[in-house]
Amino acid sequence: MITWLSNNYIEVIGAIAGLIYLYLEIKQNFWLWPLGFITSAFYVYIFYVSKFYADMGLQVYYLVISVYGLYHWLYGGNKGKIDSLKVTHVSKKQIFWLAIVTIVFFFVIEFILEQYTDSPVPIGDAFTTALSITATWMLARKIIEHWWLWVIVNAVSLGLYIYKGLYPTSVLFVFYTTMSFVGYYQWRKEMLRD
Repeated sequence: MITWLSNNYIEVIGAIAGLIYLYLEIKQNFWLWPLGFITSAFYVYIFYVSKFYADMGLQVYYLVISVYGLYHWLYGGNKGKIDSLKVTHVSKKQIFWLAIVTIVFFFVIEFILEQYTDSPVPIGDAFTTALSITATWMLARKIIEHWWLWVIVNAVSLGLYIYKGLYPTSVLFVFYTTMSFVGYYQWRKEMLRD
């Protein structure tokens, strides 16, 4: 009982931090990256306890990409001008390579989950993890189409978390799915202004 309460408490804190992260992402505020780092640290533990091993590994990736994203958002735009990175569209060449990388990640992750873990949902876990890796890299580069990948990831993840009884995280993913549409249109509006 005490373990469940402490896990639930950690999950609630992680979910609240995740909602704030989403708000900062929509607003294109670079503070999303440090908060994302903290949120991911909570979710490494949450997903380990829940046996969502690929999602746990994804959170470790998020820890690293948070540092990269913060740097790129601050210094990846006009040289010498902090926080000048503009929203862009994905190129055809990027689509090709991102698709290949996502597919490779899916098969590698799915194989590892099937062979070496007791994951109850290896295909779903591998799918959302591989697509999340791609979407987060696109976010770090401020590529607007990352929002459409999040719609898919968040909707599928919502079903997986309900299945595993992670109800605070499920509520978070209802917001994530809905707000992915809001984020896309917010970024699009700003893109049209520039």
